Amino acid sequence: MRSVGAILLVVAAIVLPSIGSAQKTYKWTDEHGIVHYGDKVPPEYANRDRTLLNDQGVNVGFEEGEVTPEEAAAAQARETAAEADRKAKEEIARHDRMLLETYISVADIEDLRNRRLELLESQIKLTDVYLSNLRKKLVELQLDAANFKPYSTRPDAPQIPEVLARDISQTTSSISLYEQTLARTRADQATLQKSFDADIARFRELKGG
Repeated sequence: MRSVGAILLVVAAIVLPSIGSAQKTYKWTDEHGIVHYGDKVPPEYANRDRTLLNDQGVNVGFEEGEVTPEEAAAAQARETAAEADRKAKEEIARHDRMLLETYISVADIEDLRNRRLELLESQIKLTDVYLSNLRKKLVELQLDAANFKPYSTRPDAPQIPEVLARDISQTTSSISLYEQTLARTRADQATLQKSFDADIARFRELKGG
């Protein structure tokens, strides 16, 4: 009667050669839809996905083909779009939490909106006053400058005094600066109004109307 050790040696002698002789068989489809088999994938089909078969023709694996620059770019674009979509959804969820945690009712949002809009309106009115005063000052300076060169057409008109010329330049610059400030404040006012309108509409949705 054979010992267990002897039986194991016989089994190993039978199995090991078969394992060592196992070959990979690849299955892939070309650009015409024709299926091919082989122990190697030709270079022209390196970009094709393929199935790995065992000696009995059973599917035992899968390998992706080489990625072309176009495929890589498309994959990157999909990944970028998915990431942007994920961040956008996260931002929406964060903003929703903020609305629900900050306000109890629509009236709370409207109260804060009105206070902030009133603050901007005050800034606009103050800037308008500054501009009105500066424009009046510029008119007066220009009237004075009309007696001097280069504003006067009289041949014997003296050259404009340096102080007066500097005042005109500085006043003109100040008017331009305040006009830009006024435009920005009005734009901020419109943006704030739009933002609060959106928050009120979203708050109502979250609260079910």
